[in-house]
Amino acid sequence: MDDVFVAQLMTSDPKTVSPDTLVEDAANMMLEAGIGSVLVVDDDDSLEGILTTTDFVKIVAERKPKDQTPVSEYMSTDVLTTDAQEPIEQVADRLIEAGIHHLPVVGDDGVPMGIITTTDLAAYVSSVRNPSPA
Repeated sequence: MDDVFVAQLMTSDPKTVSPDTLVEDAANMMLEAGIGSVLVVDDDDSLEGILTTTDFVKIVAERKPKDQTPVSEYMSTDVLTTDAQEPIEQVADRLIEAGIHHLPVVGDDGVPMGIITTTDLAAYVSSVRNPSPA
């Protein structure tokens, strides 16, 4: 797996929102697209944070007026990222060590160009290995 890189498995053109997007709008976007996260970017498209389905557990639990709450209140801002040329084995290790499921792929300019998830990695592994138990 050392010769497989993030660029080969990542989802290109990730869905993005601004920090002032309402959580209800972000949730609807995620539902319509069938995705588990949106990347939060500033006016220059630089990565500011990530909002995932896990964050929505907290949103529901706190019962704030969801239609008036911006994603900036819930997004993770200490976002781990990768570049398109990182080997997937290293990415898998980083995801496990950090206990996360989504890793934005950014260019040298900090602009998101994709996202790689544990689902992407599982799909790849299942295509190269026989399922267990066989």
